[in-house]
Amino acid sequence: MRFFSRQGRDQNDRAGIVIELVDYYSNDKYISITHSSLLITHYTMPSSFTDSITAGYPASDSSLLLGAASHEGRVHPELPIAIPLRTLNRHGLVAGATGTGKTKTLQHIAESLSAKGVPVLIMDMKGDISGISQPGVEDERIAARAKSIGMQWQPSASPVEFMTISEEPGVRMRATISEFGPILLAKMLELNETQESIISLVFKFADDHKLPLCDIKDMQKLLIFLSNEGKQLLADGYGAVSTASIGIILRKMLELQGQGAERFFSEPSFEVRDLLRTDASGKGYINILRLTDIQNRPGMFSTFVLSLVAEIFQKFPEVGDLPQPKLVIMIDEAHLVFRTATKTLLRELETVIKLIRSKGVGIIFCTQLPTDIPPVILSQLGLKIQFALRAFTAIDRKAIKLVSQNYPDTAFYQTEDLITRLGIGEALVTALDVRGTPTPLVHTLMAPPTSRMGTITDSELQSSLSSSTLVAKYEKTIDSESAHEILTKKFAAAAGGDSAPAEQGSLADMLGSLLGKNMGSVARTATNTVVRNVTSQIMRSVLGTIMGRN
Repeated sequence: MRFFSRQGRDQNDRAGIVIELVDYYSNDKYISITHSSLLITHYTMPSSFTDSITAGYPASDSSLLLGAASHEGRVHPELPIAIPLRTLNRHGLVAGATGTGKTKTLQHIAESLSAKGVPVLIMDMKGDISGISQPGVEDERIAARAKSIGMQWQPSASPVEFMTISEEPGVRMRATISEFGPILLAKMLELNETQESIISLVFKFADDHKLPLCDIKDMQKLLIFLSNEGKQLLADGYGAVSTASIGIILRKMLELQGQGAERFFSEPSFEVRDLLRTDASGKGYINILRLTDIQNRPGMFSTFVLSLVAEIFQKFPEVGDLPQPKLVIMIDEAHLVFRTATKTLLRELETVIKLIRSKGVGIIFCTQLPTDIPPVILSQLGLKIQFALRAFTAIDRKAIKLVSQNYPDTAFYQTEDLITRLGIGEALVTALDVRGTPTPLVHTLMAPPTSRMGTITDSELQSSLSSSTLVAKYEKTIDSESAHEILTKKFAAAAGGDSAPAEQGSLADMLGSLLGKNMGSVARTATNTVVRNVTSQIMRSVLGTIMGRN
């Protein structure tokens, strides 16, 4: 029998190798008795594609599996798409239309990181991630997906902490007004430049005169004082301020108070190092910040995210490039962070994104369009996972054309066309290899999560919270002696007349004396809070930590 091979195609026009088998007699005279052929389509890809993907995505124990390569309508489990853990501090983007699989990919990445011992913080705007705390249930779709990408699927759960900055149950994440800083507070209040400068001046006044600003009532009390009895004192030391402008800021503070910000601006402040915990088996905790009840308050959400990133940047030590990140932050609905950001804030955030990777922290933004992310930020993102976009209008088609230009050129796909034809759970992927070089763009069938792809029940949530040590740590609110209490005492003393002879004189004079260098007994009662807030001056706002702004 002789074997011959040649190039050929099947009835579906798939390229392959045709193997022909010809029987013959042993007298060296070829007489064809049987003649059959077999089309082998296993190697339907150009060898350059195989070589490119194999070299660009080498799988190892120090990598994270995303899925398997797809080319010319066929998924290739022998070509797994895995990204190096050590490059996840170079940040990333998950983009695509609603319902294309973005959230489930975030879930898979989070549980995979947890299994590798990497803690994760997820901003969960829709409540879709909570199922990660429970093992998944295999069904036909999951089994078929896992088999098609060569994945050994086993149901598993990850250790989870549920957190909150609102009325949702969970670990209370708080910050003081002083820690938040003037730039971010002005953004949350949606102030103009003039009003923002007044807020900065008020913070400076409070810092110089040792008036701790812990909660909203501290800021309100100080603003009222500076617009009345303390107006001249402020003008003498810092310049005149419009009473009308202070009135506008006070009204904005009332609006913020009505949005439930009092629960966030209080003590004890959340310690960001509590995000770095692992469980007894070495799995990293997945910290889920539940934000389902503040979707109509994007200003509060976005400003909180910026303040948290700034605090992590300030408090985490420099570690350089590690074998795997210390923490990965996933920000869902990321466009809300940038929607109202000023040019100054964007410059500051760009700097933080560049530098925070040296702290071992990676940030993954999740949104619908890459163009939701400012170009200066987008250029810093090493990992890009692009799900399908839909071209319903001319504006959509223009946006898709622009989006396709954000990805590496490829000879194997028509990127602009493919983006509109991706199915659910399919994405275009490019990342950075261990040398920091972009990997080839590849159409990927994404791996399914091994945890529950759905929400948890109220009883499951309560069970998780009841066993949490962090819930107990941050549950009770502390009302330290701060600006409100200090000023209230002085107002009361001034109104007491003869009952407080040592405090005679105008209220402004008394406050001037009180707020001088020698604080006396009142200052000593606030020592702990003052120390906290003096320290917080170092990490104020996003770039207050970098550029030395107050």
